[in-house]
Amino acid sequence: MDWNRVEGNWKQAKGKVKEQWGKLTDDDLDVIDGKRDQLEGKIQERYGYEKDRTKKDIDDWCRRQTW
Repeated sequence: MDWNRVEGNWKQAKGKVKEQWGKLTDDDLDVIDGKRDQLEGKIQERYGYEKDRTKKDIDDWCRRQTW
């Protein structure tokens, strides 16, 4: 799945994102508002992951989604 689909369905995706990255708050998800770069930054901030790992984790998560 491409990121445009996640962004377009952000209200539904928020729950799945929170399942995957539970340290993200509802306020974080509201600020992210479907923007991938914002999601990457918040995951790095909350989990201390490196940029490459964060990108890979998001790509893997995105591929597993079925809408």
